Amino acid sequence: MNLTIENIVLVGSILLFISIVVGKTSYKFGVPTLLLFLAIGMLAGSDGIGGIRFDDPKIAQFIGIVSLNFILFSGGLDTNWEAVKPIIKEGLVLSTLGVLLTALTLGTFVWFITDFTVYESMLLGSIVSSTDAAAVFSILRSKSLALKTNLRPTLELESGSNDPMAYVLTLAFLTLVIHQDQSIFSIIPLFLQQMILGGAAGFGFGKLSKYIINNIKLDFEGLYPVLAIALMFITFSATDFVGGNGFLAIYICAVYLGNQDLIHKKTILKMFDGLAWLMQIVLFLTLGLLVFPSQIIPYIGIGLLISLFLIIVARPLSVFLSLIFFKMRMKRRFYISWVGLRGAVPIVFATYPLLAGIDKANMIFNIVFFISVTSILIQGTTLSIVAKWLGVAIPEKAKKLTTTDLLFSENPKTIMREIAVGADCYAANKKIVDLGFPKNAIIAMIKRGDKYITPNGSTEIESDDTLIVLADQQRIIDEVYKTLRIE
Repeated sequence: MNLTIENIVLVGSILLFISIVVGKTSYKFGVPTLLLFLAIGMLAGSDGIGGIRFDDPKIAQFIGIVSLNFILFSGGLDTNWEAVKPIIKEGLVLSTLGVLLTALTLGTFVWFITDFTVYESMLLGSIVSSTDAAAVFSILRSKSLALKTNLRPTLELESGSNDPMAYVLTLAFLTLVIHQDQSIFSIIPLFLQQMILGGAAGFGFGKLSKYIINNIKLDFEGLYPVLAIALMFITFSATDFVGGNGFLAIYICAVYLGNQDLIHKKTILKMFDGLAWLMQIVLFLTLGLLVFPSQIIPYIGIGLLISLFLIIVARPLSVFLSLIFFKMRMKRRFYISWVGLRGAVPIVFATYPLLAGIDKANMIFNIVFFISVTSILIQGTTLSIVAKWLGVAIPEKAKKLTTTDLLFSENPKTIMREIAVGADCYAANKKIVDLGFPKNAIIAMIKRGDKYITPNGSTEIESDDTLIVLADQQRIIDEVYKTLRIE
């Protein structure tokens, strides 16, 4: 069946519904949800029972890039800077040097066991060199896996920030495959340009986005998430236009925004969480449709060999070499090595050789798809088991709440205080969003003269206002007084 304007909405909604229903029960059998989405897409495809013929890598690549924008932005918004700060060096080394070492190690192995040229081998290694943000974020969070000593922030920081490196390496080695007369050193300026411009643009657009969100006055709360989406795409496209790495820019922009006080922040975070799940489903369904299972069968043997080498040798070697100068327990290093999940991102990157029309593009795509499936199947199903076996897991009840957890917390606020704001009070003539108010306290009402005002982040506090504050602990009330600088 060919997709047309008349049936695309029906088919898409049915596939989406099936994915959600099947995904709801998948973890009872230990199967990662993302693998189910891929399977449903493959079953709906031309080789499956659905008979939908979809073989346009250009459309798949477009859907993949848009989906990765939402997934990376949502992951960045949920990244707690206080948790990330102690492990920022380890995370950045893993997302740069670790990716490079993985690409070179795996590329060398592929060169030895196949008839690929050196550059074709390195291209394949580069495509699967990064851990997948969609897979790591969704599996860790859906399993509610609590890990010791900043392990989870390390894994999420690495997966959220290492796609840019893999993207640059993929483009670089693809260029060398097409133009074999160029020197390998010619890719160094491209790498520096992508990373420096991407990082600078991400931070700059983050500050600009905060200013716009907090100072623009929109009539409806629902428009603020729409504004955030617009700013996200502007960040990505503008950075890419000037030659920077758009994926790096939107992740840094989102990390900055996620750790700032924003108007209607809770609404923005909830919407992006839902959209990230939607985009993960759409992305994996699309990639499942793009794959022809009958074409993968001839590459199962070589694909399994390469995949096992990646899981058992290339990933652990790159992690241990990258972290050699950091003080870290061996169990942590082993677990970081194991959470080297490959998912949708390598498959999206594998569409670049297809569109470039290189000789072995189809073979590379099918091998990459097989590697991603086996990685999710082998590593994704065993994250909890390996964490317990290595002793790096902690009971869920002992897990510390992040800033985002506190923001979403629905704990009853049992303590109420009326706090008078004087003319010399720090809060006077300031917006609530600019106060740095404690996350687990709320200003329920503002008494202003004879009127009661229901505030939001853009509400400006005036002198002689009385704030009616709710919190769940006296300690939080004390923090409120310190924030308002009232003795």
